[in-house]
Order: sequence, then C-alpha cells, then structure tokens
Amino acid sequence: MLVASHLECVRGERSLFRNLAFRLDEGELLYLQGRNGSGKTSLLRMLCGLLPPAAGEIRWKGETIGRLGEDYRRELCFLGHLNAIKEELTPLENLRASAKLADTPLDEDLALEALETLGLAGRADLACRYLSQGQKRRVALARLVHERKSLWLLDEPFVALDTAAVELVAGLIGAHLQRGGLAVLTTHQPVNIPAGTVRQLVLGSC
Repeated sequence: MLVASHLECVRGERSLFRNLAFRLDEGELLYLQGRNGSGKTSLLRMLCGLLPPAAGEIRWKGETIGRLGEDYRRELCFLGHLNAIKEELTPLENLRASAKLADTPLDEDLALEALETLGLAGRADLACRYLSQGQKRRVALARLVHERKSLWLLDEPFVALDTAAVELVAGLIGAHLQRGGLAVLTTHQPVNIPAGTVRQLVLGSC
C-alpha cells in the first residue's frame, strides 16, 4: 500500500540518503534506525508530503502522494518528536483540538477515556504547563487511543516515557497493525511491538 522508490534526500550540500526503497503492506511496521543526522525525520516528512524528495517517488495505493493530495493526508496520522501541544490549554482541550484539526473530532467522554488510558486521570483539566515532560508526551500520544487512520508516522514516540507507558504505546501500535493498519516509526530504544510484521531500515547504510 505504501511504496517508496529511489528516494534521495539532500540537506544543504549533503546527501543524507539516495536510492532508498521499501514497500509496506497492511499490518506491517517499518522501524527506521540510524545515527542522528542520518535522515530519519526527513524521511518521515517526505512520507507526510511535507518535504519533496530530491529524487524518487512515494506511492499510496498505487498513486503518487502528490497527486492524491488531501485524499492521502486524510488517511495519515503524524506525530512528531515535538509534542505540538499548547501549554496554556488543558490535556482535554489539546486532545480535542488536535482531533478536530485532523478532521476526526472526539467527544468529551472519548477524549477523557483516552487520557485515562495514558495515565492522565485527574489531570484532564490542568493546564499543560504544569505537567512533566513525560505527562506532556502522554497528552500528545493520547491521540492514538481512538485513532483509526490507516497510516501512522511516529517520530520518537517513546521519548520521556517510563517503562509502563512505553509498553502501553507499543500495545496501541500493535492493535493498529492487527486492524490492518500500517506504521513507520523512529526510536532510539528497543521496543517490542506485540503484533504485526516488523521490518527494519537502517539509514546511513543505503
């Protein structure tokens, strides 16, 4: 369903990778590895359609993502390595706002359930500026509890999480794969995804 062919990424005068290719089908996860600066985040931005490749193409269900445009982005969930939350808003307000922007509105009960799942019970109405970094990350990741878009692109989703939270988020990713979803993620820590087929791509070796 997601196919990359002959991709090249150039930043400044440096080529981070070239001739990169992979295919990802339903129920499969692509685990991007590589040292800092190898192009992992740049590749995720390409897959989002935010960064055009210097060469090559990306296809979704047989069509280039540039041609599909919004039809492609409607099937995409992207979570960056930054939390992308408003400090002055509460976890509940942040979660519902991000869902609305993604055109998948959550009612209050479902949003509260997602926050409770991520261990934020009792903090739903507290401004995010009072939360720890790990709690802020949980607010961002709460989107995944009810997310049903086909393709998840996750940049360092486990940053600032304790062991229990890492296992929880890994379980959400595993459930997404079991439903036939696809995922691409970067992480610097070993994580066991409990379902689906996991493929690895090491940047810097291409």
